[in-house]
Amino acid sequence: MKFWVLKKKTIGNILLGLTALIAVVIVFVAPPIKQDESYHQFSDQVMLFGIPNFLNVVSNVPFLVVGVMGLLRLSSIVSASKVQYLLFFLGVALVAFGSGYYHLHPSNSTLVWDRLPMTIAFMALFSIVISEFVNEALGRKLLLPLLIVGLLSIVYWLVFNDLKVYVLVQFYPIVAILISLIFFQSSYTLKWGYWLLVLAYIVAKVFEHFDAATHQLFGWLSGHTLKHISAAAGIYLLLLTYQKRKAISNKL
Repeated sequence: MKFWVLKKKTIGNILLGLTALIAVVIVFVAPPIKQDESYHQFSDQVMLFGIPNFLNVVSNVPFLVVGVMGLLRLSSIVSASKVQYLLFFLGVALVAFGSGYYHLHPSNSTLVWDRLPMTIAFMALFSIVISEFVNEALGRKLLLPLLIVGLLSIVYWLVFNDLKVYVLVQFYPIVAILISLIFFQSSYTLKWGYWLLVLAYIVAKVFEHFDAATHQLFGWLSGHTLKHISAAAGIYLLLLTYQKRKAISNKL
């Protein structure tokens, strides 16, 4: 059993390194990815109570709620270093303000404030998963470099109108998290909280892609509104498992 666990870890380490290398190569060889101006044309543009794009704006409130809940419950989530978790839930809470502000007046200039807190949350979560599944010290050491890379991806997009690095920052952590879930043993029980988060993320991206079709189907709820709700729900489910899990002392 121990041999199989060690073999899985070896495969996992190889896959993490290989996918990271592939991702970096793609960034260098792929053509620039321009920000499509039509991205800002969401299906639901209804104004209510004097608020433009009302549902796309207020559907960000769940991010604030779950982010604040996480910040208030840090002591019940982890007993050791809390910086990674603090930044994760802080980033989630700030998404409510950044995304809410963007949806008031969707444009490239306001989109920056949507993507900044999301990048903080993504990078902090990535470092958490590395700490819990791969190597605790490595995850903590990677936190600052990951945050810097995430912020630089925003700068690169603004300066060169190229989303390649930002796409890498958003999607590679998902791939790395999946590899970690499959090939590494967690330091805690209830790792299925991360599976629920990944599933919620996938559902959110599907809703985002079918924004108009979802709006036509439901009549008043657009895909983008449901994207916000789905993503926040996934984070809430992760928070619940954080509070109920226990440390595994015999992790290899």
